[in-house]
Amino acid sequence: MLVGSFSAAFPEGFRPGWRQNGDWTTMPWNTKGGGGGPWGGGGGGPNPWGRGGGFGGNRPPDLEELLRKSQDRFRRAIPGGLGSGKGIALVVAIAFVIWMLTGLYRVQPDEQGVELIFGKWVQTTQPGLNYNLPPPIGSVETPKVTRVNRVEIGFRSNFETGRAAGSRDVPQEGLMLTGDENIIDIQFVIFWVIKDAGEFLFMIRNPEDTVKNAGESAMREIIGKTPFEFARTQGRARIEAEARDLIQSILDQYRAGIEVTQLEMQRVDPPLSVLEAFRDVQAARADKERAVNEAQAYFNEVTQKAEGQAERVVKEAEAYKIEKVAIARGDAQRFLSVYSEYAKAKDITRRRIYLETMELIFRDMNKVLVEGGATQTGTVPYLPLTELLNRAHGLGSGTQQKSSAQAAETETGSGSGQ
Repeated sequence: MLVGSFSAAFPEGFRPGWRQNGDWTTMPWNTKGGGGGPWGGGGGGPNPWGRGGGFGGNRPPDLEELLRKSQDRFRRAIPGGLGSGKGIALVVAIAFVIWMLTGLYRVQPDEQGVELIFGKWVQTTQPGLNYNLPPPIGSVETPKVTRVNRVEIGFRSNFETGRAAGSRDVPQEGLMLTGDENIIDIQFVIFWVIKDAGEFLFMIRNPEDTVKNAGESAMREIIGKTPFEFARTQGRARIEAEARDLIQSILDQYRAGIEVTQLEMQRVDPPLSVLEAFRDVQAARADKERAVNEAQAYFNEVTQKAEGQAERVVKEAEAYKIEKVAIARGDAQRFLSVYSEYAKAKDITRRRIYLETMELIFRDMNKVLVEGGATQTGTVPYLPLTELLNRAHGLGSGTQQKSSAQAAETETGSGSGQ
């Protein structure tokens, strides 16, 4: 094609040259007769490769001859030249093939290809080499599907506004009503990626606003069913999971082509205008709980002590009962044994019982008995009563010895009188 185009651009018999002073001058080797080439005539003039030809003694190629042969070949292929119908058809065919080849496109690993025909979404292609009709009939969009996007609700980070640190609150998004009719300020972040590039580009108009509105609506619905304290403390993980599932359900209904990967609650507090009062209430509640716990601990201590004492008294009473019953049974058994012996020999048993009883009665009494027959001779017997009493009872006091002696004398006198 290049040769044919070049040949058609010059008329037959044309000799290359340059224009000088308004006239065309032919190249020196194109003149008839002596030149033959830029390095001398054909009869062996000097040339850069030496006498007799170029490399290996051969002459350099003749451009004029090459152009003439190319023109001849092109005329044989297309008798009428490029201006004829066949030439135009060939050029059009070549151009059409080249235009069709421009429809090849490549989708990167982090992208999805969305093929369009006259602006209409036809199909979604995966990473790799693909083909679609070239412009202006077709076009291809390749959005990034692995990039994690974030939507902030209730606040705006300063990296979005260009500042270095801190954030800006958005109360109209974060203030919500809880299930027990309290107002709570919630700030959370939604992380999402593109799940279906075709739906993402053509089923929703503004993805950021769609995700934000769906997230705010889902969070308000869940918080409206949740008590205030549960949302602030132990219910955060459950609220995050429920909100993520509800947002994904809403986006799937819209066919947004978006997948919610994570939801993080940043702050769950009362509104700033009542935050100090809320903290005071929380402190009072903490004091109340502490006082109740202390009172309960004291109650438990006193109750346990009283229960322990009551149990001890009951056990002691039961032990006393068992003891008395056992003693009574022993006495009864002893009495029955004695009675059985008494029934066998009543006089002897009565005498023995009398002696045992008197022994038991006079065991601790300080008395000395003297047989009455000793005083009938008129003599007064001498008895070392003090020594006997001291030996018997180990008394060392003089007063007690005197009292014992007096008691002995009194008993002696009474015995003599008898």
